[in-house]
Amino acid sequence: MDFGRLITAMVTPFDRNGEIDWETTERLIQYLIDEQKSDALVVSGTTGESPTLTDEEKIELFRFAVEKAAGRCKIIAGTGSNNTKHSIHLTQAAERCGVDGILLVVPYYNKPSQEGMYQHFKSIADSTRLPIMLYNVPGRTGASLTAETTLRLAQLPNVTSVKECASLDQMTQIIAGAPEGFRLYSGDDSVTLPALSIGAHGIVSVASHIVGSEMKTMIEAYLKGEVAEAARLHRQLHPIFKGLFECPHPVPNPVPVKYALSLRGMPVGGVRLPLTQASEAEEAFIRRLVSR
Repeated sequence: MDFGRLITAMVTPFDRNGEIDWETTERLIQYLIDEQKSDALVVSGTTGESPTLTDEEKIELFRFAVEKAAGRCKIIAGTGSNNTKHSIHLTQAAERCGVDGILLVVPYYNKPSQEGMYQHFKSIADSTRLPIMLYNVPGRTGASLTAETTLRLAQLPNVTSVKECASLDQMTQIIAGAPEGFRLYSGDDSVTLPALSIGAHGIVSVASHIVGSEMKTMIEAYLKGEVAEAARLHRQLHPIFKGLFECPHPVPNPVPVKYALSLRGMPVGGVRLPLTQASEAEEAFIRRLVSR
């Protein structure tokens, strides 16, 4: 399964009552495909506020995204958790919804061993025919999937990729040892181009909500051998890559990007507690950032 080069980790639009705004969700899907050139969308990932979505909401989002994308981009369902049995339940429900793949985060909080992580992912992989993208994000989970365990999992027939948020060194180890066809995606917008330079396949992005078209141009320039142009675009986009997470101090995702979308004429509502809206100072920073 080829998920493409530019994957957007999609926000979940909410109405004034904090419920999913389905009309806006449809508009957002069209916008990310048509205007921001996304090859695939992750639905109900961290950026989609998965910790505060119910199972029923997640499953309906999976079904809805498949229907509205209508084959124009791939839909990847975020079904991972720190409960293997629960992850299997959501994965099988997502498969019935017709999604194209599954994103599975490293189990958080309970800090399993590498063997525990392997068995967790293997159990979920054994429960589905869908291609699986592993997701290693130590800064959020408090645990890290090692390169060795990632490569062990890559031997499973339907574990086809990893979204890696650890170091470029770890990315290099994985790319160097991966079986043919296994793909690594950066999970950090600011290292999209450096990751491509060591053999990454693409990016699972937050910034692509507002600069996806420009990111696609950068990726395509690099792939065509136009390295200087790709580097110029990277430098141009870098303040947005960083600013959406550090405005001007760390602000939890997706608070900044949701506000940035409203400034771009795509209002998607607020966030659910325990996240809170951006402060006035943070909003002012984001306004300056996206007006560049």
